[in-house]
Amino acid sequence: MASQDPVQILRERFAAAMRDAFGDALPADADPLISPSRQPELGDYQSNAAMPLAKALGRNPRQIAQELAARLDLSGVAEPVSEKNIAGPGFINVRLSTDALARLLDGLEDHDLGVERPARAQTVVVDLCGVNLAKQMHVGHLRATVIGDALARTNARLGHTVHRQNHLGDWGLPIAMVTDAVMDGVRNGTIDLNALRLSDLERIYRAAQRACDADEKGLDAVKRYGLGPKALAELEEQVAGANERMARAKATLLNLQRHEPETVAVWRRIAQITLDECLAICRRLQANVAEEHTAGESTYAEELAGVVADLESRGVASVSDGALVIDLKDVGIAEPLLIRKSDGGFLYATTDLAGIRRRVQKLGADRVIYAVDARQSLHFRQAFAGAKKAGYARRPDGSDAALIHAAFGTILGEDNRPFKTRSGDNVKLSDLLDEAVARAEAAIAERSPELPAEQRRINAEAIGIAAIKYADLSSDRAKDYVFNFDRMLAFEGDTGPYLLYALVRIRSILRKAAEQGLTPADGAARAALRIGAKEEKDLALTLLRYPGTLQSVADSCEPHRLTNFLHDLAGAFAVFFRECPVLQAETPEMRASRLRLCALTGRVLEDGLGVLGIPTVDRM
Repeated sequence: MASQDPVQILRERFAAAMRDAFGDALPADADPLISPSRQPELGDYQSNAAMPLAKALGRNPRQIAQELAARLDLSGVAEPVSEKNIAGPGFINVRLSTDALARLLDGLEDHDLGVERPARAQTVVVDLCGVNLAKQMHVGHLRATVIGDALARTNARLGHTVHRQNHLGDWGLPIAMVTDAVMDGVRNGTIDLNALRLSDLERIYRAAQRACDADEKGLDAVKRYGLGPKALAELEEQVAGANERMARAKATLLNLQRHEPETVAVWRRIAQITLDECLAICRRLQANVAEEHTAGESTYAEELAGVVADLESRGVASVSDGALVIDLKDVGIAEPLLIRKSDGGFLYATTDLAGIRRRVQKLGADRVIYAVDARQSLHFRQAFAGAKKAGYARRPDGSDAALIHAAFGTILGEDNRPFKTRSGDNVKLSDLLDEAVARAEAAIAERSPELPAEQRRINAEAIGIAAIKYADLSSDRAKDYVFNFDRMLAFEGDTGPYLLYALVRIRSILRKAAEQGLTPADGAARAALRIGAKEEKDLALTLLRYPGTLQSVADSCEPHRLTNFLHDLAGAFAVFFRECPVLQAETPEMRASRLRLCALTGRVLEDGLGVLGIPTVDRM
């Protein structure tokens, strides 16, 4: 399929002109540097290639631009380029021909909205969500879930094979603590395993951690300052009890490692309760995270000793102060990667090394993307460097898989501090979604009181979820952002509801057209596109950015590039609709052409929102 992306087509034409003009002198990394024009009055696109070429060749950039223009073949694509199309020091401006614009839109309509299948599909693993056992999803999990899901959807939309992996925190001593506490409650009759809820587990988890926390410092202070026999007895009892509980937790962990049936059964029940609620929230968020995507820490537990032994035997890791580390100074990282503590315990890094090895060598990953908080940046730099040093990221062709930390910033409250409840607790994600939907329903009731209650409820759920997801995804992934319900639920501006309204308006136009017997017919029967008005051309040029935008999101792991495009598209359509009558167009041919533009805009909006995992509605 020929590309429907004008940027790609122009890149190919300019690259040919560069080779023709400069031959062997052309630098290997020479780039045509095509982008939408910064001055639309001069052209639709511009090439900035002359300036870096002039620097590389030691020549005047405007002369370089003139030589390129003389050799540029834009037949069938754009108007001929001459001296008058060169601006400033050497910017070459290009204006698409009307025929080419219509033909490219035809191709966009016919060929999967211009999305080309890759010559070789990649295998992409996306690590997302990452909840912990016995804990409810909180606002911090929102970004890991929706960003990871959007990146997975984008790569799948581009034709790659995608493996989602929910890295459940389901192993280690803290999990053994809560497992031991639940088993104790089951034995003494205070806990019914079948009636256990996640809120119960969260309470048990906190209590178990407190029970295992020996106040050694307090006991030492009582002894040092002679604070009396009562205080001494209380602290001694607390420390002894905590040490006993910790010993039990360690024994429970050992039982888990040995697959002791009763212990494993309780642990599995805790995991299932946690996972059930997590997946219910993911379904509500319309994030594609299902049970089969679970790949928790326990997945790799039995591989850790082998990983450590392998690294030590090959000299990749060495002992330092009793611990086993991978020295990373040779790759510019001062801090070593700790993979086994001096007491023999393994760490998150050990699990991540095992995970990378499995994802690359068993799943065949070409790219592994981790949607994880930016505060883990050093950890991932170390883990990625350690994995490459160990050869765990090596693919069959000898190259390393791309290991990418799609780091995201923090969600802040209005006080610019991490978003918390008034009591300082983490905001539960379920509560956040409930409030968004409730606020959306109130707004709908005010705007459309005639809407039936059931339709209002359905719309509120979609609009509330869309508002939260769009607000998150439209923020630059790497930056913090302030959570504000009023702003994200607004029906104007750069918001989810605004995009949904744009799509609803298009669907309404097409319904009214159908009632009049008018449809944007397919195939040979469809009307020719007539791109005459400035607003029609602006909308057409925006539509043609879609396939390139998707590729840009996949390359950068930045979903906000797609939200920016969709907002631009909705804005271009709003101007088009205001200035260019559709059903009341001057001629039947113009009406048919504009109906096609409406339908194509609706398809692209719907497809783009689908890539982001944002639900839509038919009426608002």
